[in-house]
Amino acid sequence: MTAPPLQTADRVLTVLLAFSQEREEWGVTDLAAEFGWDKSVAQRLLAALAHRGFLVSDPVTRRYRLGPAVWHMATAWERHGGMAGLVRPAVRALAIRTGATVLFAVPDNVHLRCVETADGGSGPLRAYRLTGELYPAHAGATSRAYFAMLTPGERAGLLYGRPMARFSPETVTDPAELEQLMVRAGQDGYAYSTGEYDPATAALAVPVLVRAHPVGTLSLVGPHDVVTGPDEELLGPLRAAATEIGELLAPRRSRPTPVTPRKGTP
Repeated sequence: MTAPPLQTADRVLTVLLAFSQEREEWGVTDLAAEFGWDKSVAQRLLAALAHRGFLVSDPVTRRYRLGPAVWHMATAWERHGGMAGLVRPAVRALAIRTGATVLFAVPDNVHLRCVETADGGSGPLRAYRLTGELYPAHAGATSRAYFAMLTPGERAGLLYGRPMARFSPETVTDPAELEQLMVRAGQDGYAYSTGEYDPATAALAVPVLVRAHPVGTLSLVGPHDVVTGPDEELLGPLRAAATEIGELLAPRRSRPTPVTPRKGTP
């Protein structure tokens, strides 16, 4: 007796969602054990996804990784609004509530890249949209709130062996001092900076988490008299919006569906 069509479709999606930064590859045996499926079911699902290009199989280890079809779908999603469109309502609502410019940014090597922004009541920070702008890891709260969530070893490997540009007199370029700021931001759950990247602005940022894993930051940026510091009037709405965005970005995972036994089997 085969699984109903909707159950089969759900299993296919369950397999795709099982791939993540923490688990980049799966084999037939461990996939079957993870979800309580028969090995033949796991094999058929993996083979079907590989046939369509959603997975690729290593000929030596026979383990599966995400394939080019996933990249094509992700590209199409981004081309039609993608992540920016998904978070836009939350970003705009936060800008209206706080009066500050709001930035949502994601990691891009040793920078944070702005994906979506909304101007605050004090007007735009630049004569151009900030979408796509890169914020260096060592300068300012927008990046620090993310890199503070990494381990000291990860930060050392990414940051401290590189030259660090000084954007203003407030930019910190000493690795030991910068690491202290990172540790404090990780303990506090937020980062605050004044004039480190842009001398005329202050920034208050928190990490955006998806299932406790940092995926980016949400920042309030503006003149010093608008973003005055990490007071609850700003920090409360900022954290609430970051939680909302994290929930929007989280994959919906259903409980694994067990294999329906054939008639006559115990």
